[in-house]
Amino acid sequence: MKILVINGPNLNFLGIREKAVYGTQDYAWLLSLLKKKGEETGCQIDTFQSNHEGAIIDRIQEAYFDGTDGIVINPGAYTHYSYAIRDALASVQMPKVEIHISDITAREEFRKVSVTAPACDRQIYGHGLDGYLEAVDFILAAVCPEDGQ
Repeated sequence: MKILVINGPNLNFLGIREKAVYGTQDYAWLLSLLKKKGEETGCQIDTFQSNHEGAIIDRIQEAYFDGTDGIVINPGAYTHYSYAIRDALASVQMPKVEIHISDITAREEFRKVSVTAPACDRQIYGHGLDGYLEAVDFILAAVCPEDGQ
């Protein structure tokens, strides 16, 4: 099983930016959390982060060819206006989960709208970094429902 976790703009600044919103754990801590989850589940979890829309689209398209079974994506600010990322997500037929660390429904008005969520099977928000683990569990259950995960 291979899951790709994509993080969009500014996620590499976890622990630096807006700590009251995104917490104090840094990006390396998130990567270690995902690595541990992969080890616990026997799943290969690849991670990718970019501040560039085209690079994110390229990585989604690459996932179609590289044996990826599911995608977890935090599009960051692209959530609210990137129809190009939405279209890339819609073009790959595999389970996809959109994740947000903060509760986007309780923030600024523009953050309440996601143009990318309709191309995903589930949206998780407001659960902090644990939301990534929930997203991985969702994909595992979607791909291998007989495992009971």
